Amino acid sequence: MSSRLERRLGLGDAVFIGLGSMIGAGVFAVFQPAAHIAGAGMLIGLVVAAIVAFCNASSSAQLAAQYPSAGGSYVYGREELGPRWGFAAGWSFLVGKTASSAAMAMVFAAYAVPSPWARPVAVAVVVMLVTVNLFGITRTALLTKVIVIPVLALLAVVVASGLLGGSWAVVPEYLQSWFSGGGEWRLSGTASPGGESGSGSGGGSVGPLAVLQSAGLLFFAFAGYARIATLGEEVRDPSKNIPRAIGIAFAVVVVIYAAIGVTALGALGASGLAATDNPLVDVVTTNGWAWASPLVRIGAALASLGALLALIAGLGRTAFAMAREGDLPRWFSAVHPRFNTPYRAELVVGAVVVVLVLVADLRGVIGFSSFGVLLYYFVANLAAFRQARAYRRYPRAVSVLGALGCAVLVVTLPLPAVVTGVLVVVAGFVLRELRSHHVARIDPKLEE
Repeated sequence: MSSRLERRLGLGDAVFIGLGSMIGAGVFAVFQPAAHIAGAGMLIGLVVAAIVAFCNASSSAQLAAQYPSAGGSYVYGREELGPRWGFAAGWSFLVGKTASSAAMAMVFAAYAVPSPWARPVAVAVVVMLVTVNLFGITRTALLTKVIVIPVLALLAVVVASGLLGGSWAVVPEYLQSWFSGGGEWRLSGTASPGGESGSGSGGGSVGPLAVLQSAGLLFFAFAGYARIATLGEEVRDPSKNIPRAIGIAFAVVVVIYAAIGVTALGALGASGLAATDNPLVDVVTTNGWAWASPLVRIGAALASLGALLALIAGLGRTAFAMAREGDLPRWFSAVHPRFNTPYRAELVVGAVVVVLVLVADLRGVIGFSSFGVLLYYFVANLAAFRQARAYRRYPRAVSVLGALGCAVLVVTLPLPAVVTGVLVVVAGFVLRELRSHHVARIDPKLEE
């Protein structure tokens, strides 16, 4: 049975998969905790997050052009740094993102149905999306387009409510306050242009750590562009289309997030944004567009669905790539003869996600998943730094800045998340070594 995937995705397909991966439900919620931590300083945090994400995206694009195979940073780390580096990236992504897939399914259910029905609906949506993925990557790309287009339209409604409702009128005031050394989001903190306290939600100063913490939260709203690279084995003309797709998707998302952040801050103010549970719903209501509130909720549900669809596809390809290299049982590396999908890997990933939805408390998933994502991109940046000159598209400084950015953002994570992440990675290496010793003592064919 073949263990290679076919190239069926064009540039447009790859761009939409990237957009679907990045524009998840996080954009509908991430600005609230960022404002709670840093007040209007979250806009500085957004710039920092975008810079780190740009460096990571550039490294991923550069590597994907040279290694257009399924697996993303797992493959890059393995080829440029060695098998253990690749395993660290692949394992942390696989474990962390499997857990966050379960959390994403619960987010969709929370928006879609009353609480008693949340888990059954979350299970149903996981089964549905795994089924779509099993029927081929072109089906995945088509459904992603169907989801992403209305989500973009609904986010445009939020921004339009700010433009027409006057929210953006405060932007020059914020900028003037920043450059003059006063204002809500100055790092030393003073009163805001609107008279609010400028230190998160509670007054006081906005220090550099608060801005970095907000950047850490906002960074994970960008994470997802690497999904294009993870599917690299299925993109046509990969050396050209993968870097283009990553660049286009990233640029679109940066513009969207900047517009949404300014709109939310202008409509609600820093303290109001920090206090709300439904930021974008409150934005359209405050701007006099209450009729759009149900549409925004629908947009959040659709966005979580799109992110989950792309995430399941990426997890299946990563498990497939790891199995093909022997870091997971080779049984997972089978490709369906008709649909050309890593069906065993996707079925097992889906089953694990369903079990987590049914039995796990998913409240602590985000911090651990964040650790895994940062380790994943840290390895990508190191691998890009090691690339030969002939394959380099960007200066090595971009990779260095990306790696440093990932390291700094890890420091801003809650300590339990870091400890859990380290323990999971260590456990993965222990299992890998035990398995390799076992396989070395028997005929490798027994593992097929």
